[in-house]
Amino acid sequence: MTTAPRVLIGHGTENDFVVLPDPDGSVWPGDRLDAATVRRLCERRAGLGGDGVLRVVRSVHVPDAADVLGADLDRCEWFMDHRNADGSHAEMCGNGIRLFLHVLVSEGLLDRGTCEAGVLVGTRGGPRRVGATPDGQYWVDMEPARPFGRGAALVSGRAFPGLAVSMGNPHLAALTDVPVDTLDLTTAPGVDPELFPEGVNVELVNVIEAAPGVDAHIRLRVSERGVGETRSCGTGACAAAYAALEATSTEEGTVLVDVPGGRLSVRFAEGTTVLTGPAVLVSAGVLCPEWLDG
Repeated sequence: MTTAPRVLIGHGTENDFVVLPDPDGSVWPGDRLDAATVRRLCERRAGLGGDGVLRVVRSVHVPDAADVLGADLDRCEWFMDHRNADGSHAEMCGNGIRLFLHVLVSEGLLDRGTCEAGVLVGTRGGPRRVGATPDGQYWVDMEPARPFGRGAALVSGRAFPGLAVSMGNPHLAALTDVPVDTLDLTTAPGVDPELFPEGVNVELVNVIEAAPGVDAHIRLRVSERGVGETRSCGTGACAAAYAALEATSTEEGTVLVDVPGGRLSVRFAEGTTVLTGPAVLVSAGVLCPEWLDG
């Protein structure tokens, strides 16, 4: 690379990302951002450290955008080119896409006031409407939660039955009375490969007493495929919230979700799912040639 690429670090409820501004697709064209580079960026000792990488790029510069967006390609100026920490492509991330919009606003690429009504952003899980709230947070329409079966997560030799839910990516949300803080997630939970042929994010969930005006309140930990345990997972929060309501035969309502990295709110209404929470930029800089060429 002839110039040092700019890089940002940010997080949504401590689900952290390396963010690469590349509006015109000229900084990371083609396969320059390969799996090995993503892994190096996300490595927490020799790299910058993160649960994944977000490239901020216009949809027209993403080769597979037309395939995943179809007729919505022209409506999605921006595309969240999201990679897991292991270098694989990711379909969707609720925390990541809120940070993505925050970056667009902070970089002057979108007006925050305009964003309050919502803008469409392309992802490999399809288009998503994302918006800003007057109090400084961000919301994203995650589209309907779609259950697709039941399975179990094997943690330390113990099976935790759960509901399989798609939020554009696959989840297994297991409600349990075992305090989630006591579980060992240093090893990825075992799951049924026939139900989850491409892997799955696993949520272990405690239901706790809900405050007035809230339909449910849960606490969770999550093990993300290709990453391991993270401090938060937006799509996982939605899947777990759906499972908590489903257990009470409720289809609509608001669920507070406590994750190790903070608190999110999930609202189920009008046939869709809206996730709201913070997004924070931590630092900005450039990638040094000695690291890039190393």
